Amino acid sequence: MNKIKPHTPRFSFPPEGGLRGASEVCPIGIFDSGYGGLTILNEITKRLPQYDYLYLGDNARTPYGSHSFEVVYRYTLECVHYLFDMNCRLVILACNTASAKALRTIQQNDLPRIDPSRRVLGVIRPTAEIIGSRTKTRHVGLVGTAGTVQSQSYQIEINKFFPDITVTAEACPMWVPLVENNEYDTEGADYFVKKHLDNLLTADPDIDMLILGCTHYPLLLKKIVTYLPEKVKPIVQSTIVADSLADYLQRHPDMERQCTKEGACRFLTTESPEKFADFASIFIGKQVQAEHIQL
Repeated sequence: MNKIKPHTPRFSFPPEGGLRGASEVCPIGIFDSGYGGLTILNEITKRLPQYDYLYLGDNARTPYGSHSFEVVYRYTLECVHYLFDMNCRLVILACNTASAKALRTIQQNDLPRIDPSRRVLGVIRPTAEIIGSRTKTRHVGLVGTAGTVQSQSYQIEINKFFPDITVTAEACPMWVPLVENNEYDTEGADYFVKKHLDNLLTADPDIDMLILGCTHYPLLLKKIVTYLPEKVKPIVQSTIVADSLADYLQRHPDMERQCTKEGACRFLTTESPEKFADFASIFIGKQVQAEHIQL
């Protein structure tokens, strides 16, 4: 098992001409509490393959969805600190729960103290920004973890851009365990998917868009579509976040120039690298080599 000492900037991105010094390597950091963020990373690397990426999965402490705001904030900040110490200037929270419970505090309170020139972005705002162009009824559904739903972060962000849109949310506590236990394509999954979608559509029959507010949920998409009326269209975040990141880098050339471009991607996990590799094959269809870290 290849372990890295905490907060030690050590990279092994191998460009064709040889190894760069650690201080020169400035990857885009991608953080997730579990494994679902791999779906975001996968789409980002397809959209922007030229950049270097460092993915950190806090898999030993997943799931975040059932934890309090204080715990999620503390865990997320620890991981952001780690990525900063590994020379990331820009970090994407590819986790809805972390984006809902920790992002605002980190942006407003911690970044000015740590380094005002660094940036931490989430997955909720990009989704909120485009939803107005997708819904005709102005009624939108949201499925997510209990933490994401309780935070009301989607409602707050969407109403900033589109005050006329009604957001109805349904917490789906069993959906993440179904995915992470490789049960997402079983008959048992049908029961829980149908149950929560029925609850949501009973609460608001006028919904015509459904936000999948958890990065695990794309693996349940086949079943979700089965139990949705044809008029209700699901919104998967990965493409939206990738497009939003591309737009952000274009609008912030100073940040874009700091991101190194060797097309390399490195994976860190707080869990077993072997377990991470197995789950990676579920989420992105291929195995990857991960390194274990301790926070």
